Parts: sequence; C-alpha cells; structure tokens
Amino acid sequence: MTNKIKILIVEDEDAISNFIATTLKSNGYITVLAKTAKEALTMVSSHCPDLILLDLGLPDIDGVEVLETVREWSSIPVIIVSARGDETEKVKALDLGADDYITKPFGTSELLARIRTALRHNLKRGAGVQEEVFSAKGLTIDFGKRLVTVDGNEVHLTQIEFKIVSLLAKSAGRVMTYDHIITELWGPYAVKDNQILRVNMANIRRKIEKNPAAPQYIFTEVGVGYRMIEE
Repeated sequence: MTNKIKILIVEDEDAISNFIATTLKSNGYITVLAKTAKEALTMVSSHCPDLILLDLGLPDIDGVEVLETVREWSSIPVIIVSARGDETEKVKALDLGADDYITKPFGTSELLARIRTALRHNLKRGAGVQEEVFSAKGLTIDFGKRLVTVDGNEVHLTQIEFKIVSLLAKSAGRVMTYDHIITELWGPYAVKDNQILRVNMANIRRKIEKNPAAPQYIFTEVGVGYRMIEE
C-alpha cells in the first residue's frame, strides 16, 4: 500500500489495541493509539487521522460522547468496535453518525473490509463523486434511468421500492438504520414505523432475489436496519 492512511485506535484494553495495531500495520496502515476519550479527542485534532476505530467502553467518557463531539465538526469516518452487541446501542451510534459498527470478537478480514468500505465512501463523499450505475452479482441499478435489472432482466419496482433500493445501493456495504431510511423517504416528521419498511423489503426481495429467504443482495441487520452488498 503506497498511500499511508493513518488510523486512530481508541481502545483501553492493551491486548485488543495491540492486536488491532499489529493487524493494521501489517496491511500498510499507520496507527496511533488512545486509551481514553480525552486522549482520543486531542489526537483527532493533532494527528488528523483518516479514520477512527472507537471503543464505547472507555474509562473516562463513554465512546458515544466522543462520537458526538467529533461529529460536531468533522465527517471523518468512525467505526465503532465494541463488545456491546445490544441493538439499541448500534442504532444509537449509527444514527449519531458512526459509519459502521463491529461487535467484539471480530475477524481480521471483517475489520479490514469495513475499514476499506468506510474509507472508500469518505473519498467519494469528499470528491463529490456519485456513481450513475451500481452493479453487483448480476444486480444492476441505473439511477439516472431509474432502471433495475437482475442478470439482464428488467425488474419492475414501485416508486417507493426503487427509492429504498437506490438509497441502500448508494451506501453499499454500510448499515442504514430503519429510522434513517424512513426519514430519507418520508421526511423527518414521518412516524417511525418499521413495519412499512419490512413490507416493502419483502416485496423487493421477492422481485430481485433468487431465494428471498436467503438474500444475496440486501442483508438484514436484525433490529438495526439493512445493508446492500458491496459492488
């Protein structure tokens, strides 16, 4: 890797912090470490990292507060790496601006893949890049033509179904919470009723998936939201 991407690891457990740092260094990343929220916030300003891996259970301030503080002035990618597997914790962090959420324990390949996804999305966002066509495993979405095909065959989606698929495809690889999707589609004052999303998703999967019970394009993060397959 020629571009030296700097990643700030915010983790108070030395064993975990060292494991992550070793993994990242062996894959060409530069790492800086922080054990407390106070150290982390100082390092964000002084080191200007390209991405933050943030634990929530910090000894001085909860990691969620660190996320909120960073989001007041920066769009730097933040991936939560936490032992808290509670769905409400995930939803809260994602809605507050986290780019992703990984639950401990996790695999090296998963961590590296999530990092690549977050960095890629941030690069596109910073450059103002918006792909006109999404394509993955035979699924193609042409945003301009509002056309969806699977293995070359056109799929007829309703207006709402197309909006849902497009929204997920434009953030492929990232989890989008139920509330975020509802707000994007129906506005900030819409009733946050997940049932309407589930009904629409069932119809979408029936139309685009070979086996709706084992989807290969749109995955459910139970209790949290949906994630579109990466390109």
